[in-house]
Amino acid sequence: MRRRDPMPRRQERGFTLVELAVVVTVVGLLLLSLMYTFSAQVEQRDFEETRRRLEQARELVLAFAIVNGRLPCPARANSNGLEVRNVATGECKDGASVEDYYGGTPGGIDGGLLPAASIGFPTVDSSGFALDAWQNRIRYVVARNVTCSGAATFPHFENALNLKTNGMSCQPNDLLVCKSVTGVSGGTCGSTANQIMSQGLVTAIVFSTGKNFGTAPSATAATAAGRIDEAANLNGDAVFVFHTPTPSSFANGEFDDQMIWITVGETYGKLISAGVLP
Repeated sequence: MRRRDPMPRRQERGFTLVELAVVVTVVGLLLLSLMYTFSAQVEQRDFEETRRRLEQARELVLAFAIVNGRLPCPARANSNGLEVRNVATGECKDGASVEDYYGGTPGGIDGGLLPAASIGFPTVDSSGFALDAWQNRIRYVVARNVTCSGAATFPHFENALNLKTNGMSCQPNDLLVCKSVTGVSGGTCGSTANQIMSQGLVTAIVFSTGKNFGTAPSATAATAAGRIDEAANLNGDAVFVFHTPTPSSFANGEFDDQMIWITVGETYGKLISAGVLP
């Protein structure tokens, strides 16, 4: 007589191919979601870090002005992070060339790279140039043209003696910040609605060319890529564009430049507080 098992055995079965496919799809979607979230967090972190570095650069430029009685000149690609200045004249030129940054037209604004070594900026590459979070060199522009109420000796903001002698009646008269390159004409933003900072307000600009700089490292390349607002910040003239980041589908193309500026009021205010002026 055979004994019966008190408990009936259940038939074991594995996952079907359909069930496995569903599991793999769900896991894949979860991983993609995590990767997207992580990527977005990295992008935001880099954006905020770059903004922090620009703020730090701005404070160091003003600190340099307090110590030296003038704004620093831009660095050039071969200056190892040091400002390039004709000591005899006080101009932001190397004496042999007045060529703008990025190989622009000679005789324009005084622009180039942030003089990290001269102002003591801590985050630099092997050549001594300041870097943003994407390892691009931070740019710097200082006002060259000014208007004064009376007779004045130039340069002004770049020369401690002239700045003190000319006095605070002199106002910058070249750097301009617009919301868009659309409408820009004749060195103006085209309309007050498109203007962020007028020519009489900005003494210096510090900016980052953003993450996408490597794919369009010149005004010509940026224009060809449809990034016409970014091209305005690379063409060597006195008109700059700044607005919130935009995708490639935006009318003026992708834009991820970051920018910060120093006003004439801040410049004079710091020098007055430090006893450099009047």
